[in-house]
Amino acid sequence: MSFNLLSGIVHGAESWLASGGNPIAAGAGALAGGLSGSGNAGTTVGNLGNGTIGALNAANEADTTALYAENLRHQSTMQWEATWFNEMMDEKSERMRQMNELRDLTMEQRKADNQITKKFIQSITE
Repeated sequence: MSFNLLSGIVHGAESWLASGGNPIAAGAGALAGGLSGSGNAGTTVGNLGNGTIGALNAANEADTTALYAENLRHQSTMQWEATWFNEMMDEKSERMRQMNELRDLTMEQRKADNQITKKFIQSITE
């Protein structure tokens, strides 16, 4: 049984990348790759390329998932802010409606007071 050094180095690097930098996995991959001796340099480089692409795809999926989660959080925050704003505007509209009602009532009261004052003045001058 021989030890294929190039295959061991490439498999070790591939294991290290795929495991996120775990040195134990890199050592185990290098040992397994070196002892298997399978394939030539082209196959080894192809395996390394496939492993690298797999690791990059996994990182890309993780980034995409994180962005999606951030987008959901942002949308939820915006919905809450819109809800709070709408409730505040509804309360403000209700207060303005009540103020208008009070102002109208005050104007009616003034008109009635003016009528009473006119009648009083007429009764004195007669």
